[in-house]
Amino acid sequence: MIRSEPAYGAPRTVRPVRTPGRAAVALAAVVACAALAAGCGIRSTSVPVDAGAAPSRMPCRTASAQETLPPAESVSVRIHLVCASQLVTVERTVEVDASRSDPLLIAQALLSELQAEPDADERRAGFSTDVPVALRVSAAHKGDPEGTLRLSEQPDDLPAEALAQVVCTYADSEPLGSGGSVLLGGPGNYAPRGYLCTSETKTRPGEVPTLGALELDR
Repeated sequence: MIRSEPAYGAPRTVRPVRTPGRAAVALAAVVACAALAAGCGIRSTSVPVDAGAAPSRMPCRTASAQETLPPAESVSVRIHLVCASQLVTVERTVEVDASRSDPLLIAQALLSELQAEPDADERRAGFSTDVPVALRVSAAHKGDPEGTLRLSEQPDDLPAEALAQVVCTYADSEPLGSGGSVLLGGPGNYAPRGYLCTSETKTRPGEVPTLGALELDR
């Protein structure tokens, strides 16, 4: 009995000591792996975040630019907005019956589109407008050359980019422009001028070339 107790007792005291040691090592390994996996998971989420910023490197294009068609009794028109310090063409839909609308109605509709706040899709793409909301367009004065449009402000008094937006939008409209130019005057008796929309105008809208003052037929 005396010899048998140490014989049986020894294994009982050794085994419980060794078993927790192995479990602790295994548990530590599992925790370490979990920590590494979690770390890798956190780093991997940075990839889609970086990819999400890609549209900001490609401004001036809206997601729905070619997805919609104008509804019935409406027409699609092109206006020029400011994006990345340049003029970029944007498609808009206006309720104008082109078959019976005169040039003044078209000019008024285009001006309203230039003055309107860009929608959420356009703002995300970087578009803005500088055309004053108080600006108005009216018919030619008596004696003005045919095709003249009169603005409620002297054209040269407008912000440079706003003038470029108006000029290029009107010049690109077949009923209003001719040869990439449009005749604009102000509210007073000053003679109207021919304003040109060129590729340089769109690239640097701060510069709008003119054809000079036109003589009035009085």
